[in-house]
Amino acid sequence: MIESDRPAEGQSAETPVDAQPVSIAKAREGRFTLVQRVLREAGIGIALLLMILIFSSFARHFTDESNITNILTQVTINLIMATGMTFVILIGGIDLSVGSVLAFAAMVAGVVLKSEALPGPAAILLAVLTSIAVGMACGFLNGFIASFWGVPSFIVTLGMLNVARGAALEVTNARTLFEFPNEFNAFGTATLLGIPAIFLVALMLVLLGWAVLTRTVFGRLIYAIGNNEEAVRLSGHNTFFYKVSAFVISGLTVGIGAIIYMSRLTIASPILGSGFELNAIAAVIIGGTSLNGGRGTLIGTFLGACLIGVLADGLILMGVGDFVRQMITGGVIILAVIVDSYRARFAARTR
Repeated sequence: MIESDRPAEGQSAETPVDAQPVSIAKAREGRFTLVQRVLREAGIGIALLLMILIFSSFARHFTDESNITNILTQVTINLIMATGMTFVILIGGIDLSVGSVLAFAAMVAGVVLKSEALPGPAAILLAVLTSIAVGMACGFLNGFIASFWGVPSFIVTLGMLNVARGAALEVTNARTLFEFPNEFNAFGTATLLGIPAIFLVALMLVLLGWAVLTRTVFGRLIYAIGNNEEAVRLSGHNTFFYKVSAFVISGLTVGIGAIIYMSRLTIASPILGSGFELNAIAAVIIGGTSLNGGRGTLIGTFLGACLIGVLADGLILMGVGDFVRQMITGGVIILAVIVDSYRARFAARTR
Protein backbone atom coordinates (compact mmCIF):
# COMPACT_ATOMS: atom_id res chain seq x y z
CA MET A 1 0.00 0.00 0.00
CA ILE A 2 1.51 3.29 -1.12
CA GLU A 3 1.27 6.31 1.27
CA SER A 4 0.49 9.61 -0.39
CA ASP A 5 2.56 12.72 0.33
CA ARG A 6 -0.39 14.97 -0.43
CA PRO A 7 -1.79 16.96 2.55
CA ALA A 8 -5.14 15.92 3.94
CA GLU A 9 -8.18 17.95 3.03
CA GLY A 10 -8.26 21.24 5.00
CA GLN A 11 -4.57 20.93 5.92
CA SER A 12 -2.01 23.45 4.66
CA ALA A 13 0.96 22.12 2.76
CA GLU A 14 3.29 24.35 4.80
CA THR A 15 1.71 23.75 8.23
CA PRO A 16 2.29 20.42 10.02
CA VAL A 17 -0.67 18.76 11.67
CA ASP A 18 0.88 19.19 15.11
CA ALA A 19 1.29 22.94 14.57
CA GLN A 20 -2.44 23.55 14.18
CA PRO A 21 -3.36 23.00 17.86
CA VAL A 22 -0.42 25.22 18.82
CA SER A 23 -1.70 28.00 16.55
CA ILE A 24 -5.19 27.69 18.03
CA ALA A 25 -3.77 27.79 21.56
CA LYS A 26 -1.78 30.91 20.74
CA ALA A 27 -4.85 32.59 19.27
CA ARG A 28 -6.86 31.81 22.40
CA GLU A 29 -4.02 33.06 24.59
CA GLY A 30 -3.94 36.27 22.56
CA ARG A 31 -7.66 36.82 23.07
CA PHE A 32 -7.28 36.01 26.77
CA THR A 33 -4.45 38.54 27.11
CA LEU A 34 -6.56 41.18 25.34
CA VAL A 35 -9.42 40.63 27.79
CA GLN A 36 -6.99 40.90 30.68
CA ARG A 37 -5.58 44.15 29.35
CA VAL A 38 -9.03 45.66 28.85
CA LEU A 39 -10.05 44.70 32.39
CA ARG A 40 -6.84 46.10 33.85
CA GLU A 41 -6.47 49.34 31.91
CA ALA A 42 -9.79 50.33 30.38
CA GLY A 43 -12.38 48.75 32.66
CA ILE A 44 -12.56 51.56 35.21
CA GLY A 45 -12.60 54.20 32.48
CA ILE A 46 -15.49 52.47 30.71
CA ALA A 47 -17.39 52.14 34.01
CA LEU A 48 -16.89 55.84 34.77
CA LEU A 49 -18.04 56.84 31.29
CA LEU A 50 -21.17 54.68 31.54
CA MET A 51 -21.96 56.13 34.96
CA ILE A 52 -21.64 59.67 33.62
CA LEU A 53 -23.96 58.83 30.70
CA ILE A 54 -26.55 57.28 33.03
CA PHE A 55 -26.59 60.21 35.45
CA SER A 56 -26.63 62.69 32.57
CA SER A 57 -29.84 61.04 31.36
CA PHE A 58 -31.65 60.51 34.66
CA ALA A 59 -30.29 63.12 37.09
CA ARG A 60 -31.37 66.72 36.53
CA HIS A 61 -28.64 69.37 36.54
CA PHE A 62 -25.91 66.70 36.56
CA THR A 63 -24.15 68.29 33.58
CA ASP A 64 -24.55 71.87 34.83
CA GLU A 65 -21.27 73.73 35.13
CA SER A 66 -21.86 74.41 38.82
CA ASN A 67 -22.43 70.72 39.50
CA ILE A 68 -19.29 69.67 37.61
CA THR A 69 -17.32 72.16 39.69
CA ASN A 70 -18.91 70.68 42.80
CA ILE A 71 -17.90 67.15 41.77
CA LEU A 72 -14.29 68.22 41.22
CA THR A 73 -14.26 69.92 44.62
CA GLN A 74 -15.72 66.89 46.37
CA VAL A 75 -13.25 64.56 44.67
CA THR A 76 -10.18 66.58 45.66
CA ILE A 77 -9.50 65.44 49.24
CA ASN A 78 -10.12 61.77 48.51
CA LEU A 79 -7.91 61.95 45.42
CA ILE A 80 -5.03 63.51 47.36
CA MET A 81 -5.19 60.90 50.11
CA ALA A 82 -5.68 58.04 47.63
CA THR A 83 -2.53 59.14 45.78
CA GLY A 84 -0.40 58.47 48.86
CA MET A 85 -2.41 55.36 49.72
CA THR A 86 -1.52 53.90 46.32
CA PHE A 87 2.17 53.80 47.24
CA VAL A 88 1.37 51.94 50.46
CA ILE A 89 -0.93 49.39 48.84
CA LEU A 90 1.54 48.79 46.00
CA ILE A 91 4.05 47.44 48.54
CA GLY A 92 1.35 45.18 49.98
CA GLY A 93 0.54 47.41 52.96
CA ILE A 94 -2.46 49.38 54.17
CA ASP A 95 -2.86 52.68 56.04
CA LEU A 96 -5.97 52.97 58.18
CA SER A 97 -4.77 56.08 60.01
CA VAL A 98 -5.00 58.67 57.24
CA GLY A 99 -8.34 60.14 58.38
CA SER A 100 -7.19 60.65 61.96
CA VAL A 101 -3.77 61.94 60.88
CA LEU A 102 -5.56 64.48 58.68
CA ALA A 103 -7.46 65.75 61.74
CA PHE A 104 -4.26 65.89 63.83
CA ALA A 105 -2.34 67.76 61.13
CA ALA A 106 -5.25 70.17 60.65
CA MET A 107 -5.45 70.96 64.36
CA VAL A 108 -1.71 71.64 64.65
CA ALA A 109 -1.80 73.80 61.52
CA GLY A 110 -4.86 75.60 62.89
CA VAL A 111 -3.02 76.51 66.08
CA VAL A 112 -0.18 77.95 63.98
CA LEU A 113 -2.62 79.97 61.87
CA LYS A 114 -4.25 81.38 64.98
CA SER A 115 -0.91 82.44 66.42
CA GLU A 116 -0.69 86.20 66.85
CA ALA A 117 3.11 86.12 66.91
CA LEU A 118 3.37 85.74 63.14
CA PRO A 119 2.04 87.93 60.30
CA GLY A 120 -0.54 86.40 57.95
CA PRO A 121 1.69 85.16 55.07
CA ALA A 122 4.33 83.79 57.43
CA ALA A 123 1.68 82.02 59.52
CA ILE A 124 0.16 80.44 56.40
CA LEU A 125 3.54 79.17 55.16
CA LEU A 126 4.46 77.80 58.57
CA ALA A 127 1.04 76.16 58.91
CA VAL A 128 1.47 74.40 55.56
CA LEU A 129 4.93 73.15 56.47
CA THR A 130 3.77 72.08 59.93
CA SER A 131 0.83 70.12 58.56
CA ILE A 132 3.07 68.32 56.07
CA ALA A 133 5.64 67.61 58.78
CA VAL A 134 3.00 66.12 61.09
CA GLY A 135 1.67 63.90 58.31
CA MET A 136 5.14 62.71 57.32
CA ALA A 137 6.09 62.04 60.95
CA CYS A 138 3.03 59.86 61.48
CA GLY A 139 3.72 58.08 58.20
CA PHE A 140 7.32 57.48 59.24
CA LEU A 141 6.23 55.95 62.54
CA ASN A 142 3.75 53.69 60.74
CA GLY A 143 6.34 52.52 58.23
CA PHE A 144 9.18 52.15 60.74
CA ILE A 145 7.21 50.07 63.23
CA ALA A 146 5.64 47.90 60.55
CA SER A 147 8.95 47.28 58.77
CA PHE A 148 11.45 47.13 61.64
CA TRP A 149 9.45 44.82 63.87
CA GLY A 150 7.56 43.03 61.12
CA VAL A 151 4.17 44.01 62.50
CA PRO A 152 1.31 43.94 59.96
CA SER A 153 0.61 47.47 58.76
CA PHE A 154 -3.09 46.88 59.37
CA ILE A 155 -2.41 46.62 63.13
CA VAL A 156 0.12 49.46 63.28
CA THR A 157 -2.04 51.96 61.42
CA LEU A 158 -5.12 50.91 63.37
CA GLY A 159 -3.23 51.91 66.50
CA MET A 160 -2.10 55.17 64.90
CA LEU A 161 -5.72 55.87 63.99
CA ASN A 162 -6.55 56.11 67.69
CA VAL A 163 -3.32 57.86 68.68
CA ALA A 164 -3.73 60.59 66.05
CA ARG A 165 -7.41 61.10 66.82
CA GLY A 166 -6.67 61.45 70.51
CA ALA A 167 -3.85 63.88 69.75
CA ALA A 168 -6.18 65.94 67.57
CA LEU A 169 -8.65 66.20 70.44
CA GLU A 170 -5.89 67.01 72.93
CA VAL A 171 -4.33 69.86 70.93
CA THR A 172 -7.22 72.25 71.62
CA ASN A 173 -9.14 70.24 74.20
CA ALA A 174 -11.64 69.18 71.50
CA ARG A 175 -12.38 72.79 70.46
CA THR A 176 -12.94 73.75 66.82
CA LEU A 177 -10.70 76.47 65.39
CA PHE A 178 -11.92 79.06 62.90
CA GLU A 179 -11.40 82.68 61.75
CA PHE A 180 -8.28 81.94 59.75
CA PRO A 181 -6.58 84.60 57.56
CA ASN A 182 -8.65 85.65 54.55
CA GLU A 183 -5.82 84.77 52.16
CA PHE A 184 -5.86 81.22 53.47
CA ASN A 185 -9.62 80.79 53.22
CA ALA A 186 -9.72 82.32 49.72
CA PHE A 187 -7.64 79.51 48.28
CA GLY A 188 -10.34 76.96 49.12
CA THR A 189 -12.82 78.68 46.79
CA ALA A 190 -10.41 79.95 44.13
CA THR A 191 -10.75 78.78 40.53
CA LEU A 192 -8.50 78.80 37.48
CA LEU A 193 -10.26 78.79 34.12
CA GLY A 194 -13.36 77.57 35.91
CA ILE A 195 -11.53 74.64 37.57
CA PRO A 196 -11.20 74.64 41.37
CA ALA A 197 -7.63 75.46 42.39
CA ILE A 198 -7.65 72.71 45.01
CA PHE A 199 -8.48 70.13 42.32
CA LEU A 200 -5.53 71.33 40.26
CA VAL A 201 -3.29 70.73 43.29
CA ALA A 202 -4.64 67.18 43.52
CA LEU A 203 -4.08 66.66 39.80
CA MET A 204 -0.47 67.85 40.10
CA LEU A 205 0.13 65.38 42.93
CA VAL A 206 -1.29 62.55 40.80
CA LEU A 207 0.95 63.46 37.86
CA LEU A 208 4.00 63.77 40.12
CA GLY A 209 3.26 60.44 41.75
CA TRP A 210 2.70 58.82 38.35
CA ALA A 211 6.08 60.08 37.16
CA VAL A 212 7.78 58.72 40.29
CA LEU A 213 6.20 55.29 39.91
CA THR A 214 6.76 54.91 36.17
CA ARG A 215 9.92 56.89 35.44
CA THR A 216 12.21 56.28 38.42
CA VAL A 217 14.11 53.39 39.95
CA PHE A 218 12.32 54.15 43.22
CA GLY A 219 8.96 53.53 41.58
CA ARG A 220 10.08 50.29 39.95
CA LEU A 221 11.30 48.99 43.31
CA ILE A 222 7.97 49.89 44.92
CA TYR A 223 6.28 47.61 42.39
CA ALA A 224 8.97 44.96 42.81
CA ILE A 225 8.58 44.86 46.60
CA GLY A 226 4.85 44.33 46.19
CA ASN A 227 5.47 41.46 43.80
CA ASN A 228 8.34 39.72 45.60
CA GLU A 229 10.00 41.50 48.52
CA GLU A 230 12.46 38.69 49.16
CA ALA A 231 13.77 38.82 45.59
CA VAL A 232 14.34 42.56 45.91
CA ARG A 233 16.20 42.06 49.19
CA LEU A 234 18.38 39.31 47.75
CA SER A 235 19.25 41.54 44.81
CA GLY A 236 20.93 43.94 47.25
CA HIS A 237 18.28 46.63 47.72
CA ASN A 238 17.27 48.02 51.11
CA THR A 239 13.59 47.11 51.23
CA PHE A 240 13.25 48.73 54.67
CA PHE A 241 13.96 52.18 53.19
CA TYR A 242 11.43 51.83 50.38
CA LYS A 243 8.68 50.47 52.61
CA VAL A 244 9.10 53.28 55.13
CA SER A 245 9.24 55.80 52.28
CA ALA A 246 5.87 54.59 50.96
CA PHE A 247 4.24 55.37 54.31
CA VAL A 248 6.03 58.73 54.50
CA ILE A 249 4.64 59.63 51.07
CA SER A 250 1.18 58.69 52.30
CA GLY A 251 1.66 60.96 55.32
CA LEU A 252 2.88 63.79 53.09
CA THR A 253 -0.28 63.69 50.98
CA VAL A 254 -2.38 63.59 54.14
CA GLY A 255 -0.65 66.74 55.39
CA ILE A 256 -1.38 68.50 52.10
CA GLY A 257 -4.96 67.24 52.22
CA ALA A 258 -5.40 68.65 55.73
CA ILE A 259 -4.40 72.15 54.61
CA ILE A 260 -6.70 72.04 51.60
CA TYR A 261 -9.61 70.68 53.64
CA MET A 262 -9.14 73.47 56.22
CA SER A 263 -9.05 76.06 53.47
CA ARG A 264 -12.24 74.75 51.92
CA LEU A 265 -14.20 74.46 55.18
CA THR A 266 -12.51 77.50 56.82
CA ILE A 267 -12.31 75.54 60.10
CA ALA A 268 -10.12 72.97 61.82
CA SER A 269 -12.00 70.39 63.84
CA PRO A 270 -10.68 67.32 65.70
CA ILE A 271 -13.43 65.21 64.14
CA LEU A 272 -12.34 65.93 60.57
CA GLY A 273 -11.49 62.98 58.36
CA SER A 274 -13.68 60.38 60.00
CA GLY A 275 -14.05 57.49 57.55
CA PHE A 276 -11.74 59.08 54.97
CA GLU A 277 -9.41 56.10 55.09
CA LEU A 278 -12.14 53.85 53.70
CA ASN A 279 -12.85 56.21 50.82
CA ALA A 280 -9.16 56.46 49.97
CA ILE A 281 -8.69 52.69 50.02
CA ALA A 282 -11.85 52.27 47.94
CA ALA A 283 -10.57 54.70 45.28
CA VAL A 284 -7.29 52.81 45.02
CA ILE A 285 -8.91 49.35 44.81
CA ILE A 286 -11.64 50.45 42.41
CA GLY A 287 -8.89 51.98 40.29
CA GLY A 288 -7.32 48.56 39.80
CA THR A 289 -4.52 48.43 42.37
CA SER A 290 -4.24 44.96 43.87
CA LEU A 291 -4.62 44.57 47.63
CA ASN A 292 -1.77 42.06 47.41
CA GLY A 293 0.56 44.74 46.05
CA GLY A 294 2.70 44.94 42.94
CA ARG A 295 -0.05 45.91 40.47
CA GLY A 296 -1.82 49.19 39.87
CA THR A 297 -1.44 52.72 38.53
CA LEU A 298 -2.11 56.22 39.77
CA ILE A 299 -4.16 56.86 36.65
CA GLY A 300 -6.46 54.09 37.84
CA THR A 301 -6.56 55.67 41.30
CA PHE A 302 -7.54 58.99 39.72
CA LEU A 303 -10.38 57.32 37.82
CA GLY A 304 -11.44 55.42 40.94
CA ALA A 305 -11.68 58.61 42.98
CA CYS A 306 -13.64 60.28 40.17
CA LEU A 307 -16.01 57.29 40.00
CA ILE A 308 -16.74 57.52 43.73
CA GLY A 309 -17.33 61.26 43.45
CA VAL A 310 -19.60 60.95 40.42
CA LEU A 311 -21.55 58.12 42.04
CA ALA A 312 -22.16 60.08 45.25
CA ASP A 313 -23.16 63.27 43.41
CA GLY A 314 -25.42 61.49 40.94
CA LEU A 315 -27.25 59.58 43.65
CA ILE A 316 -27.83 62.79 45.61
CA LEU A 317 -29.28 64.52 42.54
CA MET A 318 -31.57 61.54 41.99
CA GLY A 319 -32.88 61.91 45.53
CA VAL A 320 -31.38 58.71 46.93
CA GLY A 321 -31.19 58.76 50.74
CA ASP A 322 -27.97 58.70 52.75
CA PHE A 323 -28.40 55.13 53.94
CA VAL A 324 -29.09 53.75 50.47
CA ARG A 325 -26.11 55.70 49.10
CA GLN A 326 -23.87 54.05 51.66
CA MET A 327 -25.21 50.64 50.67
CA ILE A 328 -24.64 51.30 46.97
CA THR A 329 -21.12 52.62 47.56
CA GLY A 330 -20.31 49.57 49.68
CA GLY A 331 -21.61 47.31 46.94
CA VAL A 332 -19.38 49.04 44.38
CA ILE A 333 -16.36 48.46 46.64
CA ILE A 334 -17.22 44.76 47.04
CA LEU A 335 -17.64 44.46 43.28
CA ALA A 336 -14.24 46.08 42.78
CA VAL A 337 -12.61 43.55 45.11
CA ILE A 338 -14.27 40.69 43.20
CA VAL A 339 -13.01 42.11 39.90
CA ASP A 340 -9.55 42.43 41.45
CA SER A 341 -9.59 38.71 42.30
CA TYR A 342 -10.37 37.90 38.65
CA ARG A 343 -7.56 40.18 37.52
CA ALA A 344 -5.19 38.28 39.80
CA ARG A 345 -6.32 34.96 38.27
CA PHE A 346 -5.83 36.32 34.76
CA ALA A 347 -2.33 37.51 35.68
CA ALA A 348 -1.46 34.11 37.18
CA ARG A 349 -2.69 32.22 34.10
CA THR A 350 -0.72 34.37 31.66
CA ARG A 351 2.63 34.13 33.46
